[in-house]
Amino acid sequence: MLWDPAEGGAALCRLCAHRCLVKEGRQGICAVRENRKGQLVTLVYGEVVAAHVDPIEKKPLYHFLPGSKALSIATAGCNFRCGFCQNWRISQAPRRKGGGIAGEAFPPEDVVRAAVDQGCRSISYTYTEPTIFYEYAYETARLAHGAGLANSFVTNGYMTGEALDMIRPFLDAANVDLKAFKDETYRKVCGARLEPVLETIRRMKEAGVWVEVTTLVVPGLNDGEEELGAIARFIASVDPGIPWHISRFHPDYEYEDTGATPIATLRTAAAAGRREGLRYIYVGNVPGESEDTACAACGTVLIRRRGFGVAASVLLGSRCPSCGAELPGRFV
Repeated sequence: MLWDPAEGGAALCRLCAHRCLVKEGRQGICAVRENRKGQLVTLVYGEVVAAHVDPIEKKPLYHFLPGSKALSIATAGCNFRCGFCQNWRISQAPRRKGGGIAGEAFPPEDVVRAAVDQGCRSISYTYTEPTIFYEYAYETARLAHGAGLANSFVTNGYMTGEALDMIRPFLDAANVDLKAFKDETYRKVCGARLEPVLETIRRMKEAGVWVEVTTLVVPGLNDGEEELGAIARFIASVDPGIPWHISRFHPDYEYEDTGATPIATLRTAAAAGRREGLRYIYVGNVPGESEDTACAACGTVLIRRRGFGVAASVLLGSRCPSCGAELPGRFV
């Protein structure tokens, strides 16, 4: 899907913002889309490397069907190459020496059947970048809607407008990683650019997809107060009701020598978010830090969380029982 034939037997991919011109016999930046005799094909359709039933809060999505279960699936591959990736063993597998493209067959109809059988309310395309297994996600999402299930992407936000428009009828929610607010960081660390990610967040909001944003705060990379404030300011400019998840980094992959994010840095980020007008800010990967949801109008705690689960909820539909203010998101 989403490619055009080009001169000399090449194929122009329109799936993500890299817009790779893939020569015959070669693969795109994602390493899972290949030009075979002038035809662009996916190498990972239905080839699952991870499938788990998760709390929806683990995505993290806190204002989307809280307390429900999501069947989470992924194939190998990614169109980024972040050195701090927490799932690098599967996201970077196709481009690592001897990595190959491993997976077990899990056709879309079986995914939907499994989600229903496990009592899930949604399917989440996550762990790696769902855009790179777009055809698989698209067909699964279409069938999921037919079975009364919702769909969510956990994504780096690098899809094209064409890709978003095509899947929009079946995409209900997304958590978008906003990894930094400097184009230089995106180029050097992720092999990408910042603006397409910002545009995806804007487009998703305009299209009616429920959006939450996550920033993994990495010491020495994106932890400056000015940059964290700029991220918060951008989110607030799109909609101050978008939840911002500020996540603690732990040493991994190429950043094993970088220490875990100081809790004080995360609290500084949260304070910056509040100054910029964000109404719902959550600090993740830190035991003991409150991740409860409070009413932005009167402060009543509406959803209490423990770990990745909902311990209690006093919501009346989507409204605060104390003042009647509506909590943004999807709750039924």
